[in-house]
Amino acid sequence: MSSENKSEPSIDNEQHEQLEYAHKRIRQKKNLYVHFVLFLVGSIFLVLINKILKYGEEYNWFIWAITFWAFLFVVHLVNVFVTQKFMGLDWERKQREKLVEKQRQRIRELQKEIETDFPMANYKKKD
Repeated sequence: MSSENKSEPSIDNEQHEQLEYAHKRIRQKKNLYVHFVLFLVGSIFLVLINKILKYGEEYNWFIWAITFWAFLFVVHLVNVFVTQKFMGLDWERKQREKLVEKQRQRIRELQKEIETDFPMANYKKKD
């Protein structure tokens, strides 16, 4: 049995695009979960450094650090679950189609302008 006899299934462009999008979304969600775990572990370490190791003990600076980090995590969360929902694959496809249509319209306008300025009726075709 050789591998030459086996035919590989071909993937059309749409399936390939869907696979790439799925891979991108999985990577985004994985990075978000890693960020969440780092946020939890980092927050615990910040509290330990401030309270147990008594670094800057006179002021609870860890609250500001954790609040800032939580804000960054919320921004990351919104980017992955909210923004991507509205500006995901379908949005990108619509934007691409809109731009292509604008380009085609511009080309039609330029062709019409050229035909108006330089009509083909004035030129004799060689037979």
